[in-house]
Amino acid sequence: MFGLSEVALLLIVLIVLLGVRKLPGLVRSAGQATRVFKSEARALRTVDAPPTAGPVVEGTVLPRDDRS
Repeated sequence: MFGLSEVALLLIVLIVLLGVRKLPGLVRSAGQATRVFKSEARALRTVDAPPTAGPVVEGTVLPRDDRS
């Protein structure tokens, strides 16, 4: 895995290559991509989760009154 010095060197190279003007746009798009990824992951978890039922109430079923 990368150490702290390698990550710092990589960031310095990115700043020099991309320029200071383009860096805020790059960070903004990375933040948006992260938000989209998190929301999609959250949506997948809620789809895969079993539906939660309300409390079970004991009782009897009454016949329906079909007067319409």
